[in-house]
Amino acid sequence: MMNRLMLVLVSVLFAVSASAIDSGKAFDDPAMQARYDRLIAEVRCVTCQNQNIKDSNAFIAADLRREIRRLMGEGKSDTEIADFLVTRYGDFVLYKPRYTGKTLALWVAPFLLVLFGGFGIFRVVRHRMTLPIEDEGRTQ
Repeated sequence: MMNRLMLVLVSVLFAVSASAIDSGKAFDDPAMQARYDRLIAEVRCVTCQNQNIKDSNAFIAADLRREIRRLMGEGKSDTEIADFLVTRYGDFVLYKPRYTGKTLALWVAPFLLVLFGGFGIFRVVRHRMTLPIEDEGRTQ
């Protein structure tokens, strides 16, 4: 009897976690569904941190999916939805951070690193070209 009860409890726990991702259609309109799928793919799960809310089965991800569905149903634009999420969770929630003063370093740093690296390589190569060539194989 106890084994059956444990088996039922474990089965229920796995069933709940397996059904956490809502794979059903959120909207009947194909355009709205495509927009919804794109939005939830661009939002980071604040619990998982390296997973979008489309693929996450965390409870907060399910809440965020429901919230996005609700906002879309109210007629909010993608920008308004993103503003809502950023206000609530910060810039981290978006996979592609916005171009703002706070995120300027994220967008400019790679270009600056490549620029300074290229300049450094140019200087090293130019300096080495001025050095005399040694003839190691020449015997006198």
